[in-house]
Amino acid sequence: MKAKLTEIPRGMDHGLLGFQFCTNLDELDANIAILGIPYGLPYYPNELSNDQSLTPNLLRQNAQDGAWHEPRTVEHFDWDLQGSLLQNKNIKVFDCGNVTFDLSDPRQHYIRAEKVVEKIFAAQTSLISIGGDHGIPIPIFRGLPKGEKITLVQVDAHLDWRDEINGEKEGYSSGIRRASEMEHIGEIFQIGLRGVGSGRHEEFEAAKRYGAHLISAYEVHEVGVRSVLERIPSGPIYLTLDADGLDPTIMPAVNAPTPGGLNWVQIRELIHGLTKKGRVLGMDLVEISPSFEGRRITFVHAERIICNFIGASVRAGYFS
Repeated sequence: MKAKLTEIPRGMDHGLLGFQFCTNLDELDANIAILGIPYGLPYYPNELSNDQSLTPNLLRQNAQDGAWHEPRTVEHFDWDLQGSLLQNKNIKVFDCGNVTFDLSDPRQHYIRAEKVVEKIFAAQTSLISIGGDHGIPIPIFRGLPKGEKITLVQVDAHLDWRDEINGEKEGYSSGIRRASEMEHIGEIFQIGLRGVGSGRHEEFEAAKRYGAHLISAYEVHEVGVRSVLERIPSGPIYLTLDADGLDPTIMPAVNAPTPGGLNWVQIRELIHGLTKKGRVLGMDLVEISPSFEGRRITFVHAERIICNFIGASVRAGYFS
C-alpha cells in the first residue's frame, strides 16, 4: 500500500490563517502551499520527538485568527503590507497539512518531505514550510527545482556546517553543509551569526572554503539590511529562517537564545527586499520551542513573518 505523504492534523478543520486544507498533492492547484514538517533526525534517542516538532500544529492553533470570529489577518487592512494580505486578488493558498511519519523508519519523514516538496514545486507553487528543527530544510533543499543555480539565504545565529554528530549527517547542525554539496545550490548567505553554537573552527573554515557569505548580526546592525541585500544576486532564492536568528526579545521560544539578533524591522526589510530582488521560491521557519513560549510573543512574530512573506510575494507580482 502506498504511504500517504501528508495528513491533516487531528481535530483541525482549517489550516494556518484559516486557509483550507489540501492533501491531494497530485491535483494541487495553488499559488502558495503551507506545509508542516515536524520531525528532524535526532542526535540522541530522546530527541526523536522534540519540542520543535509541536510547532506546526501549535502555530496553526495560536495564529491570531484563531481567537477571532472573522478572518481578520486575510481580509483586514495590514499596515505591514499597506493593504490586505492578498490584495483582494484571486490568489489560491492551501495548507497541505503535515508530512507523515513512520515509527518503524524515522528517515521516511525526510524522504516523504522531499517528495511533497517536489510535487509542490512541480505545480509552480510557492512553499512555506513550518518545522520542526533545522534539519527539516535538508529534504526541502533536495526537492528544490533543478536547473538554474539557487541562492540560499539563511537567517540564523549558528553556522550549521557540522558534517555529522554521533554519526547522523542530516540533523539540525548540518543543514547548510548538506546544501553546499548539492549541485543546484549556488551562493550561500548566512545572516545573523553570533554567539557560540556547535560550529568549531573547522566548520568555520569549511564555510569559508565554499565561499559562503558569513554576515554577523553585528554587521547587519552596522551597515543595514539594504547593504546586505545589495550583495545578494538576483534570480531564484530560497530562504531558511531559524527563529534564533532573531533577537530573543522578539523570538524568546528557542533552545539557544543569543543576544544581539536581528530585530523585527530588519527581518521585515529583508523579506520584502528578497522578494523584490529575485523570485523567492519558498521559505521555512524552524526551531521554535513552544515550551519556552510566554504571552505568544514568538508565535505572533512567526505569523507576522509568514504574512509578510505572503504579502510581499503578492506585491512582487509572483502570481500575476
